[in-house]
Amino acid sequence: MTNPLLGDWNTPFDIAPFDRITDDDFAPALETALTLARAEIMAIAKDPAEPTFANTVEALEASGKALDRVVSVFFTVAGADSNPARQALQRDFAPKLAAYSSWIYAQKPLFARIEALWQQRDDLVLSEEQARVLMLTHRSFVRHGAALSGAQEARLQAIMARLAELGTAFTQNLLADEAGWHMELAEEDLEGLPEFVIRSARAAGAEQGLDGPVITLSRSLIVPFLQFSPRRDLRKSALDAWTARGANGGDTDNRAIAAETLALRHERAQLLGYDSFADFKLETEMAKTPDAVRDLLMQVWAPAKAKADRDARLLTDMMRKDGINADLAPWDWRYYAEKRRQAEHDLDESELKPYLQLDRMIEAAFACANRLFGLQFTPVQIPLYHADCRAWEVTRGGQHVAVFIGDYFARASKRSGAWCSAMRGQAKFPEKQGPVVINVCNFAKGDPALLSYDDARTLFHEFGHALHQMLSDVTYESVSGTSVARDFVELPSQLFEHWLEVPEVLREFATHAETGAPMPQALLQKVLDAATFDMGFQTVEYVASALVDLAFHDGAPPADPMMRQAEVLAEIGMPEAITMRHATPQFAHVFAGDGYSSGYYSYMWSEVMDADAFASFEEAGGAFDPARARALEDHILSRGGSADAEALYVAFRGQLPEVEALLRGRGLTG
Repeated sequence: MTNPLLGDWNTPFDIAPFDRITDDDFAPALETALTLARAEIMAIAKDPAEPTFANTVEALEASGKALDRVVSVFFTVAGADSNPARQALQRDFAPKLAAYSSWIYAQKPLFARIEALWQQRDDLVLSEEQARVLMLTHRSFVRHGAALSGAQEARLQAIMARLAELGTAFTQNLLADEAGWHMELAEEDLEGLPEFVIRSARAAGAEQGLDGPVITLSRSLIVPFLQFSPRRDLRKSALDAWTARGANGGDTDNRAIAAETLALRHERAQLLGYDSFADFKLETEMAKTPDAVRDLLMQVWAPAKAKADRDARLLTDMMRKDGINADLAPWDWRYYAEKRRQAEHDLDESELKPYLQLDRMIEAAFACANRLFGLQFTPVQIPLYHADCRAWEVTRGGQHVAVFIGDYFARASKRSGAWCSAMRGQAKFPEKQGPVVINVCNFAKGDPALLSYDDARTLFHEFGHALHQMLSDVTYESVSGTSVARDFVELPSQLFEHWLEVPEVLREFATHAETGAPMPQALLQKVLDAATFDMGFQTVEYVASALVDLAFHDGAPPADPMMRQAEVLAEIGMPEAITMRHATPQFAHVFAGDGYSSGYYSYMWSEVMDADAFASFEEAGGAFDPARARALEDHILSRGGSADAEALYVAFRGQLPEVEALLRGRGLTG
């Protein structure tokens, strides 16, 4: 029988036939697709004709489509619905795919063709996008070692293969530690917990095959438990398990993996002629240099730490009134911050949560996309990889735009966090193809599913990424959608979060799960007033992680990353009652691959822009100003990576922003 991953799919929207794909199909499909892709690359490299943009760069763009399909499907299910077979395949695939990538960049005749075009670039008749694709292609080959030879070339290939293995192992170790821990709760342990937390704990217990409620390491369950449980001992047990992920000793310990990864990255950078991996990595970003990143982070760190220190004194006073004379600890902060929020803003999350139904928040995101960009979302029934997934066809003016898939609920087989990916990117070459975009989240299941305000922001954030993919309107897939500088990619996602805070959006879609009544005006005002509550804590835990990431990669690699982490935190005066958002052994952004390595700062770099960008709407006709929405689509969302990120932002806004917009938005001024 034909392998369903390789044959014609003949499915609605040419979506992957998940109902016909089995785990046994992936390995043979990958081998076949790799063989085909290598043949396509060799045909380009050996073309006897003089190199042209069409027979070299465009030919590369058109190659590897079968491999793209196999890899896209596999890594979608490996991340969102893992199992032992898929984990084994992941360990097998990582070095093979790394070797394939290295092999491409090692094809000297191919690089010679690209180099010839690069040298002739001023004489070629190319569109702006074609010139950009040529530059990016040439730069990618150089940065992957195409100009190296002999022992240096061989060593770089070995490094890349080993890094792929390490990234896979890091991810799987983290998943194993997260799936392997739970804390059973007796009925008396539920005292003080809101009903939504109790329901989620019981659902988690049922998923574990247990009769009673449990706390797991799913962020959507453990964070509210830390917020609401009056049991200090249980909060400590839960947070200890959360912060120990990847550092429990044994086969799933990630500390040695982190050390080896950092050493290999540094060696890679030096082979390519850079002083450090941070210098290498940041060359292609908006920030350009480690000093520029550190300058931004420290401009934010000082006011954030000052705010956190003031808040810590208030929370300590609250502990004293409860008769606890110990120092404020990390397992205390969220609990007392929640009590303080309820006191100062009279905002009880258990009162708020029934108004934040998952389905209504999805509707809200869709409605904002409709008002801003004219998109319409129609549910469609198509085979997907898990029963929790749902899909919509996205249209505009009756014309197909994209397929959007949502996979919202936490489960043991899904890695933690939330992400957006394109199972197929938008392109017009070699033929027109609409994107297939997926948002994956880890919300607690319920009937109905209720979100925290942070969960709702996450939903809007990931949907902002999805809009970047869906509204892409470029020719070449290599520059479509989110194929942009890492410190620019978070702009659309973080910008879209602002629409959750638009009062008319909350009035329409924040309706009570039982009564259907809209959120009362008084509660709505409390939500908006509390938008920057505890921002000192949130900013400190984030910036600390970003500074540690930068320190790991700016200079010689540390022999002991945990010791270097401790040194950085001591240097910046990290408050003892706040932990890093992502400590080294669970820092998947940085160690599961090199996507955010030296780049975790990028969320904040983008936030400087998103605060300024949303201000441009407020300065115009309001959150749904049509002219601003059109400018956002024309200059940013539709352009992908087809032009320089700085040029795109200036075209949208007229100038680059200053950090003050971010500080105001986070309530860290004055």
